[in-house]
Amino acid sequence: MKKMIAFLLAAILVLGCTACGSKKDEGNDRLAQIKAKGYIELCTEPYFAPFEYVDPTKTGDDQHQGMDLEVAKYIADKIGVDLKITALDFTAVLAGVADGKYDFAISAIAYSPERAEAMRLSDVYYATNTGYGFIVRSEDVGKYTDIDSLKDAVVITQSGSVQEALYNQYVNGACKEFKLVANMTDGYLAVSEGKADVCICSTASASLYAQANGGLDIPDFRFEVDPNMNGVCVAMPTEGTESLAELINQCIAELNESGKPEEWYSQYESAAAELGIE
Repeated sequence: MKKMIAFLLAAILVLGCTACGSKKDEGNDRLAQIKAKGYIELCTEPYFAPFEYVDPTKTGDDQHQGMDLEVAKYIADKIGVDLKITALDFTAVLAGVADGKYDFAISAIAYSPERAEAMRLSDVYYATNTGYGFIVRSEDVGKYTDIDSLKDAVVITQSGSVQEALYNQYVNGACKEFKLVANMTDGYLAVSEGKADVCICSTASASLYAQANGGLDIPDFRFEVDPNMNGVCVAMPTEGTESLAELINQCIAELNESGKPEEWYSQYESAAAELGIE
């Protein structure tokens, strides 16, 4: 009888420890947490049409429009939870997801080695392919043609962006003055208003802005970058997101196979233009 009791006690302890371990593992799993709370929280900077922008004719979460929001909704639907949207400036987006404050970030986030160390990055869901270069006033398109030509220029770009990293890598003080702004549209506007001469930019987005507003142009110069940087991906915290990343990459594979990202990009490019949003 004593032996049987000892055996039963040992079995209970083993089962108890196993249950505790499973509960602990579930507690560290971001996907399990999302399912338990019933929503997934997205952080995004809503000022980069057609990826994301604010539609002033709508209210609440519905005001946040763009292809990135469609990607986020697809992921939320795949998990079977609601989507909660938090709008931030871009540096706060990156810091928030890296610190684990938000479940994921979708905000036209390009790959960079530094970002890959600070957060978990998904596969590319939309390839821009046009690279990174300059946007300048139309009359200066033949003046700013390479990095050496920036020595007398006021250069501007978005704080916390890949473009800032490109400035640090390639220009690094070899210009008259360097400025940072909270979002890329402010950089384009600064060039247009003569407050800066050159904005380091994604040429895909900058071309859309130039076409919509006039007076600006894109020189032929392009920075040499890792090919992975010519596309955008989903960012997640590094801790406990293995299963979440697997699900998100599955969603991206499905979307890329269906051609939905390109369709959404075109749809929201037109919708933003109709609203006068660049």
